[in-house]
Amino acid sequence: MTYRETLDFLFTQFPAYQQIGSKAYKEGLDNTLALDAYFGHPHTEFKTIHVAGTNGKGSVSHTIASVLQSAGYKVGLYTSPHLKDFRERIRMNGAMISEPEVVSFVEHNIAEIKQIQASFFEITTLMAFDWFARCGVDVAVVEVGLGGRLDSTNIITPIVSVITNISFDHTAMLGNTLAAIAGEKAGIIKPEVPVVVGQTDAETEPVFRTKAKSTNSQIVFADQIRKVTNAEQTADKQIVSIDKNDHLEFSGLELDLSGNYQQKNILTTLAAIDFIKRYFIVNEDDIRAGVASVVSSTGLKGRWQRLGDNPTIICDTGHNDDGIRQIASQLKLQKYNKLHIVIGMVSDKDHAKVLSQLPTDAIYYFTNAQIQRALPAAQLAEKAAAFGLRGNCYTDIPTAISAAKANAAPNDFIFIGGSTFTVAEIPDL
Repeated sequence: MTYRETLDFLFTQFPAYQQIGSKAYKEGLDNTLALDAYFGHPHTEFKTIHVAGTNGKGSVSHTIASVLQSAGYKVGLYTSPHLKDFRERIRMNGAMISEPEVVSFVEHNIAEIKQIQASFFEITTLMAFDWFARCGVDVAVVEVGLGGRLDSTNIITPIVSVITNISFDHTAMLGNTLAAIAGEKAGIIKPEVPVVVGQTDAETEPVFRTKAKSTNSQIVFADQIRKVTNAEQTADKQIVSIDKNDHLEFSGLELDLSGNYQQKNILTTLAAIDFIKRYFIVNEDDIRAGVASVVSSTGLKGRWQRLGDNPTIICDTGHNDDGIRQIASQLKLQKYNKLHIVIGMVSDKDHAKVLSQLPTDAIYYFTNAQIQRALPAAQLAEKAAAFGLRGNCYTDIPTAISAAKANAAPNDFIFIGGSTFTVAEIPDL
């Protein structure tokens, strides 16, 4: 099999959630456990850090990995979804798994994969664990795919569990209240394994505390321990000061992830590192170097990422209620003459919650990604009109971006987002 044939097999025989949505979601761990046994339980050969949450789990996962890399460790990183290349999901010290490794894994294990009828994500999870074990990683940062309790990654027993935040997303599978969603995310909390929760919420805090008590797990809420006391933004980074328990911990801490919401994520990351230090030597220099080089060290893309100047062009993968709220808040802080928004969404999101938060004074370019789940541009435009959002429709994302660039003056601002898949189809991202 060629690499392309291997990917076609994975995506067509065992479709990914990102392609077709909930029909690809397999509830339960039976298949993963069966695959894990077949491969000899590779996840037990290295330490792990487990990261769940509605938003921020990708940024936190990459930042933790970057810090550990700066400290000199061999670090596996398993995240999802990918933007351009399937191999983005599985990295070691920032380098993606090779194409021959992907092909070899499928070719040598195709009979067992078919017999178990494993899903795309189940296969990918074991591919990552198997590769990490064979590479001899010291530690792997493992991002939950969906939910937590029944996610394929939940076969691991980590040194610390991390839950970034809780917001409304995937409600059809996780529940339609914050408490219900929190219950699913809390499923990653393991007996006597400490847990860090990034953001305190009155509805979800009791859920996490009850679960942690039942598993005898120490629980820490990151925003109850640390605060960002000062923040300065530049074009491509932000510089923050952080207090821990009302005492200055970091002054002039440079973050190369420039979105304002990263100020919440850095508190979660630092709280997780407090526990990671029980197993790995991580000093202040490692933290400073790691948080200043997340993009270059781990390959993270699509988080308030600057793509151009004159006009300013920014993309972001935020796509649900809370994610768009953060983006809308940051858009209000930008200086520009006119705002242009290239937007595409998937069909199974709460469009009203997203669209109701977007600025009415922007010029919109409605479009759709080339996936089955994409909401057609014309339908998106119709839904957006109910909230006073006006613009034209475009059949694909590159065309929409080209139109925005053609219409924008040097002092304008172009934002591209609404979905991870919109960002994924930006040319030359």
